[in-house]
Amino acid sequence: MMLTGKRYLQHYKTLTKLGMPIVAGQLGVIVLGFADTLMVGRYSIEGLAAASFVNNLFSLAIVFSTGFSYGLTPVIGGLFGRLKALQGGSPTEPEDTEEALYGQIGGKLKSALWVNAAKTVLLLLIMGALCLNISRLGQPEELLPLMKPYFLVLLCSLLFVMLFNAFKQFAESINDTVTPMCILIGGNLFNIFGNWLLIYGKLGCPEMGLLGAGISTLASRILMLVAFAVIFMTSRRYRKYRRGFAQSRTGREDFLQLNRLGMPVGLQMGMEASSFSLSTVMVGWLGTLPLAAHQVMLTVSQLGFMMYYGMSAAVAVRTSNYMGQGNREEVRNTAAAGFHLVLAMAALASVVVLLFRNQLGIIFADSEEVALIVAQLVIPFVIYQFGDAMQSCYANALRGISDVKMVTLYAFIAYFVVSLPSAYLFGFIFDWGLMGIWFSFPLGLTTAGLLFYTRFRRSLKARAGAATDL
Repeated sequence: MMLTGKRYLQHYKTLTKLGMPIVAGQLGVIVLGFADTLMVGRYSIEGLAAASFVNNLFSLAIVFSTGFSYGLTPVIGGLFGRLKALQGGSPTEPEDTEEALYGQIGGKLKSALWVNAAKTVLLLLIMGALCLNISRLGQPEELLPLMKPYFLVLLCSLLFVMLFNAFKQFAESINDTVTPMCILIGGNLFNIFGNWLLIYGKLGCPEMGLLGAGISTLASRILMLVAFAVIFMTSRRYRKYRRGFAQSRTGREDFLQLNRLGMPVGLQMGMEASSFSLSTVMVGWLGTLPLAAHQVMLTVSQLGFMMYYGMSAAVAVRTSNYMGQGNREEVRNTAAAGFHLVLAMAALASVVVLLFRNQLGIIFADSEEVALIVAQLVIPFVIYQFGDAMQSCYANALRGISDVKMVTLYAFIAYFVVSLPSAYLFGFIFDWGLMGIWFSFPLGLTTAGLLFYTRFRRSLKARAGAATDL
C-alpha cells in the first residue's frame, strides 16, 4: 500500500520526537570522542596513536555489549506496545491487564541486568587475553608503554557499560528517550572535565597523559550507572515498573530469550566494529602518522554513525511497539520513514565533513602531515555514508521485529568476506596504503545494508503470508 504524504509526515514526526533525544545522547558520545582525541592529540602524537589502536580494539567489546543489550528492545517494546493498545481500548491479548504488563516489563529489566553482568565475565576474559598479547600485534614499540595501562583501565569499566546499557534500552523501549540522553550528556561533560584535570595535571592533579584520559572515562561510566539506578529507584515515572522488578526472578526462559535476541545483534555489530579494528591493525603497519590520521578520521566518522544509530534505535522501538500490536503495515511504514530520515542525516554529515576537510587534522593534532592525510580520507568517508545509513536502519528494523537469525551471517559476509580482504588487497597488494584500506569500507557497509534490507522485506512478506493462511 502506498503511503500518502500525510502518513509519511506522521511517522517522520513520531520518529523524530522519539529519536532526537537518542541522537542528542549519541552526539554527546561523539563530543566526548572528539574531546578525548583533541585533548590527547594536543598532549602528544604518540598518545594519539596509542589511543587510536587501543580504542579501536576496545570498541569491539563496547559495540558487542551495546548490540547484546539491544536484544531487550523487542521484548520490552512489544510488551509496551500491548500496554498502549490496552490503554487505548484495543487490547492485543485478552488476558492483558495493566498491572501484569507493568510487572512483566520491570521483570525483564531485572533479567537483563543479570544477563548483561554474566556476559561481562566472558568479555573480560577475551579482552584480558588480548591485552596480554598486545605486543604481538606488530605495533610501534614506542607506543606499547602507553597502550597497556590505558587498555587495563578501560577494561575495568566494562561491567558499568553493560549494566548502563540495560537501563538505557529499558527506558528507550518504553518511549522514554530523554532520561538516557540527559545522563549520557552529563556523564560526558564529567569525562571531559576529568580529562582536563588528569591529562594535563590541572588543579593539583597529577599529569598522567593518556592514562589520565582512561581513568576519567572509568569514573564517568561508574557515575552514569549510579545515576540511572538512582533515577529508576526514585522516579515517579518508573514507579509502576519497580514492583515487577522487585518481585520477579530471572529464570532460564528469560536468560535464553535475551541471549537468543541479543547475541546475533551483538555479533553483527561486533563484526562491523572488528572490521574497523582489524583495519586499524593494518594501518599500524604503515606507521605512526597514518595511525594518528586514521584515529582522527574514525573519530569524525562517528558523527554519522552515532546519528544514524540514534534515529535507527527509534525505528527499532517503534517497530517493536507495532509488532506487539500485530500491525505489520505500520512496521513497514515506520522502517521506510526511518530510512528517509537517516538518509537526510547522511547527506548532512557528508556536507559538513566536506566543508571542513582541510581543517579537521589541524583541529585534532598539531601536525601538517596528519592534516593532509585526513583531508584525503574524506573521499571514501563520503562514499560509504549511504551504505552506513542503510545498514543501521534496517539492522534495527530487523531487531524491532525480533528477526535476528540471519544478521550474524550477513555481517560475516559483508565485513569478513568483502570488507577486510578488500582492505588488504587495496592497501598492500595494490599499494594504495591508507586510502586503499579506507576504500574497503564502502564495499562492506553497502553490502550489509542491501542484505539487511532484503531480509526485512522478505520477513514481513513471509509473516503476512502466514497470517493469511491462518
